[in-house]
Amino acid sequence: MTNSPLYLDHAATTPVLPAVRAAMAEAMEHWANPSSPHSPGRAAGRMLEDARARIAAALGWDGEVILTSGASEAIGIALQRASIPVSAIGATEHDAVLRAAPDAFRLPVEADGVIAFEELSEYCAHHPGGIVAVQQVNNETGVIQPLDDIARVVRLNEGRLFADCSQSAGKLPLPRAADLIAISAHKLGGPPGIGALLLRDLSLLKPSGGQEQGYRAGTQNLPGAAGFAVALEQDFGWMKRAAKLRAMLDEGIAAAGGMVVAQDAPRLATIASYRMPGKSSQAQLVRFDMQGIAVSAGSACSSGTIKPSHVLTAMGWSPQAAGEVVRVSFGPQTSVADVERFLEAWKVIAA
Repeated sequence: MTNSPLYLDHAATTPVLPAVRAAMAEAMEHWANPSSPHSPGRAAGRMLEDARARIAAALGWDGEVILTSGASEAIGIALQRASIPVSAIGATEHDAVLRAAPDAFRLPVEADGVIAFEELSEYCAHHPGGIVAVQQVNNETGVIQPLDDIARVVRLNEGRLFADCSQSAGKLPLPRAADLIAISAHKLGGPPGIGALLLRDLSLLKPSGGQEQGYRAGTQNLPGAAGFAVALEQDFGWMKRAAKLRAMLDEGIAAAGGMVVAQDAPRLATIASYRMPGKSSQAQLVRFDMQGIAVSAGSACSSGTIKPSHVLTAMGWSPQAAGEVVRVSFGPQTSVADVERFLEAWKVIAA
């Protein structure tokens, strides 16, 4: 079996697109600080605002756009500088959300990873008025949360909804009912080091001074913003092909004796997790890597640890079973041959 590189970890980060690299190189010719009052600074500032407007237009967003260093910073700003308290977060949220709101109530999920609506309704009825944080797509399982339905429950109880859309931006329509949204460029072919916090009303945040209308200090990343805009403007028609590839992989894993995580839940086409009974995640990663295949065990932000995935344990998985799962995620370059190669490697390791 070939050991040539096969990258199937696009949910961690995905290659920067050629058009994005070109846009960033052009923006680097305008190296002045966008906040400076002189002529070069004003020119850079106009380019920055153009990129901001294009980001909003590509997402169909008509609210505010605060540029950040990525989704993790956007999450931190939204949940730690909110003008109203953070009331609850989903039990399967990204580690960045868990760190930003460690004392918030954790909303349980069903066995398929979807928020348990009875518990959500009961909690919001008894704790009205706060921010509820639920991601649009889970970064480990690909499970899609019904955010419109969740938002109705939150709004009924005078709350506000925060949605981590770092995995879904550009691939799914944004949740229109959300009040605050975190997005990231490097999950969709944009550059690392740039993201955004989208919000309906700046009054939802406490200002901190500095740039970004006083809500985020630090020199603004013009090349990153330009690249982010171009990445969002790309054609994401390859998602239909990704859905076929994921269905092919699901079927092959099940036929080989593996288990598809959240198989019956609505899932983003580019992310899936699979259990190989009797083989630890870490052992699998080593074996796949030896064959030139890059996959992960959960989030890239936590896959260096050996503790069981909090996502899977929240879904009712035992620590042992959760420790036998790897995540496979696709990008626009992923092909049928790539899926076939992964399946062959899976069968060898499982045997």
